[in-house]
Amino acid sequence: MFPRPKYSMYMCQVKRPPTFPKPSCVRAGREDLLPYLQEKIMQKNLFQAVSVIPTGCLNRCQFGPVMIIEPGSYMYVDLTKEKIDEIIESHILNDEPIKEYLIPEEFWAEPLNPKDLLQG
Repeated sequence: MFPRPKYSMYMCQVKRPPTFPKPSCVRAGREDLLPYLQEKIMQKNLFQAVSVIPTGCLNRCQFGPVMIIEPGSYMYVDLTKEKIDEIIESHILNDEPIKEYLIPEEFWAEPLNPKDLLQG
């Protein structure tokens, strides 16, 4: 039997031209964060408990590179290899999110109910 993962890690992989009005999550000097994360998950033999999923835009471009960890909708911002190492050790292995690496609350409020967005 193949178990379902306990965690899903969604990492934005948007790379825009330098003249584009919104910044990219894949930034100069940090282009290798996704393969780095994938490698770390494999090295620690966590691939059955953790899914690493590349995504399109997560709409928090100014905070990039960004990643969301589910369950819990934890958005980690301004990612580096060092932060990824700490996130794996603390959040993934010990169920302790790292608050100082999370997006500020004013930019990550409670989710909207889609039904509330429907017009009469």
